[in-house]
Amino acid sequence: MFSLHEAPSLLRRAFGVTSGAFFAWANIPKFARANDRRDPRLVMIILRGGLDGLYAIGPMGDPDYQNMHGDLALALDGPTPALPLDSFFAVHPSMPNFARLFAKSQALAVHAVATNYRDHSHFDGQEVLESGYPGPGIIDSGWLNRAISHLPKGERVNPTRGLAVGVIPPLVVRGSAPLLSWEVQRMPRADDELAARVLDVYNRRDPALALALTQALEVPKIGLGDDGPMGEEGKDTPPGMRRAARGAAKLMAADDGPRVAAMAFDGWDTHQNETYIATRLSGLDDALREFEIGLGDKWQDTVVVAITEFGRTAKINGTGGTDHGTAGVAFLAGGAIKGGRIIADWPGLKDAQLYEHRDLAPTTDLRAVLKGLLADLFGLSPAILGTKVFPDSIGVMPMKGLVV
Repeated sequence: MFSLHEAPSLLRRAFGVTSGAFFAWANIPKFARANDRRDPRLVMIILRGGLDGLYAIGPMGDPDYQNMHGDLALALDGPTPALPLDSFFAVHPSMPNFARLFAKSQALAVHAVATNYRDHSHFDGQEVLESGYPGPGIIDSGWLNRAISHLPKGERVNPTRGLAVGVIPPLVVRGSAPLLSWEVQRMPRADDELAARVLDVYNRRDPALALALTQALEVPKIGLGDDGPMGEEGKDTPPGMRRAARGAAKLMAADDGPRVAAMAFDGWDTHQNETYIATRLSGLDDALREFEIGLGDKWQDTVVVAITEFGRTAKINGTGGTDHGTAGVAFLAGGAIKGGRIIADWPGLKDAQLYEHRDLAPTTDLRAVLKGLLADLFGLSPAILGTKVFPDSIGVMPMKGLVV
């Protein structure tokens, strides 16, 4: 049950030539929702390390919040007040874009949400989050890749490409459905003469690699504007967060560009001095803005989701931080989102209400949220979602009403 708080890879061989990137191209379906002929786009942002949901979106209406979360609790007054979302919740002041989108009904958050993982290992928690399997193990595919592989055939399927951002594609998009992989610029682009010479060598010796290189050279040069060199977006901002979103948005905005994308950012593990993640929240907020701007009129059919492997402890520790916890928060934004809501079956923050007397208790299964998006955007059935995309989860029903 949940309530709405509106008041209280298998990769083909690839060659890196542009911006230090490497590419693998293939046919991944272009989607049009059958009921309204939409051409939806889905972006997954993985926040690795365990984001403190009580610091990102504070339950201001919970009488135990300030005492439980101590100096890390958000406040509605002072020099940097939190931004109210409704009469119960407020978002961290580093996320004004999310608050603006929320007010436009283009963003929502799901609070007290978690995967079915209940231990505290980053490695295992991230694997469960991205693989979609009930537990950790030797897994080489992710739920988003499997979702692509099981898309309904017919009118809604046309040739296009999916996108993974980063040197190593996140597990969530690895698998048998191939994709394009792109990385934020780290080295100067090879000039045209060098690229032509290399292409000539592969044309004569390795036609498959020559094809990959030819297609890679067709990727548009990503204009990075006036951000400055990598890492100048803020000392503690995850490397390239804003720039990665900007580049991905430009690729996805193309009529023949990717419809599904995934990227991952480290740095959310806050055992001490947790206030430093304000800059990381700002980076996430900037990424949402870059997608909104870069996708242009495609934004109206887009959903961007930011999720993490687990939350943090409700009580702060002795070093101004929090330790590995259980439930947290998921951010959803985009023109296709039925926003302006916080979805939460709020469990409360009294000691007896905490999970194992230490963590925010999980009341919503993250898989229900992700299944709901895949069902509404791409028409995947509950049976496919419960057996193929998220194996052994047939009892977790897709959440309804997330998409307009």
